[in-house]
Amino acid sequence: MTTALSSLAGSLHVAPGAPLPLALQSSRPDWAPRLARGQAVSALPGLMASLFNLCSHAHRLCAQLAIDAAAPGLLPAPQQVAQRLRTETAQEHIRRIGLDWPRLLATDAQGPWATQAQAALKACPLLAPAATAAADPWPDTRTWLQEQLLQMPATPWLRAWQACGADWLLDWSHRHRGWLAALVRAARAADSAAPLSPASALRVPAGASDARTLSAAMAEQAGFCLQPHWRGASAHTGSWTRLNDPSADLPLTPWALLGSRIAELVRLCQPDAPGQSGADWLCFGSLATGERQGMAWVEMARGLLVHQVAIDAPVGDAPARVAACRVLAPTEWNFHPQGVVAQRIAALDKGQPAEDTERRVRLLMAAFDPCVPFEVTHSLRTGQEVHHA
Repeated sequence: MTTALSSLAGSLHVAPGAPLPLALQSSRPDWAPRLARGQAVSALPGLMASLFNLCSHAHRLCAQLAIDAAAPGLLPAPQQVAQRLRTETAQEHIRRIGLDWPRLLATDAQGPWATQAQAALKACPLLAPAATAAADPWPDTRTWLQEQLLQMPATPWLRAWQACGADWLLDWSHRHRGWLAALVRAARAADSAAPLSPASALRVPAGASDARTLSAAMAEQAGFCLQPHWRGASAHTGSWTRLNDPSADLPLTPWALLGSRIAELVRLCQPDAPGQSGADWLCFGSLATGERQGMAWVEMARGLLVHQVAIDAPVGDAPARVAACRVLAPTEWNFHPQGVVAQRIAALDKGQPAEDTERRVRLLMAAFDPCVPFEVTHSLRTGQEVHHA
């Protein structure tokens, strides 16, 4: 059932086997430009965090970086950006793995996996309340990761993933009997054999020229932020498209993207190493794109997030106001009506059992992780829907 809140946030409508662009349609509105214009600049980060509450930390940080690029010194510059991005991205991965995967990937009404996953989340040091959290939660979180999720040391797990990708994920999922390995193993049957195209991977803008091109498209092309394209084509983004990723060219099917998310969590829990792990793993940046205009980008849990702001010239003692604000989120790349997920949904066989179709759709949603609900419409079984929160 659609609620008022989900109506405001929008949703994805999935029609397996339908032609593009009907196979995947989004009703997500572009609220940021409408709600931000005229607001005090100091209120913008909080407004973006509230508007995109499922990824609030990344939106708050990206807005702060964009404001600092547009008008340096207007607000206090964000501090400890790398560490904040590390902590909050790792927390988001843990929540999605523990809350969404048992619901989306299970084959028999979740079985015991949901209960086991919830118990693991409660024991996670990185999710501990602020009042009881350790000053440095990472050593205990690595131990938790190894015992509760991987059931083996983290470093060899990551080394094997870098070398073998999906082959290692399959081997690991059969070798261990923990709830996460069981979920990953169960999801394998719903996979497509076709890997993603590395050429369609969206990464951090390689230089100022690319960043300005993207910024201009966001500002000048109507509807771009809802249906973006890069160099004339749709693109995909996620933990498998990181600028620092040495295994970015591994052939990854949707099922293998689950391994990419686990691998990133492992990296984030490791000690800091330049371009390899810890707070040095994720990239971020900002750029002044004109007078009192700026853009910023961060690599966050769902992929590459971009914010662009323009600030009105000050008038007397009045607070600085937002002239324009635009947001380009990972969901709009991955769930583009002509994009990689849409293409795979369109290719599903309408003649197969609805249960098999749903499992394939659920795997796609777990792998690409939209930040809005979705519903599936089957032509063979009317009125049957699958919801994702």
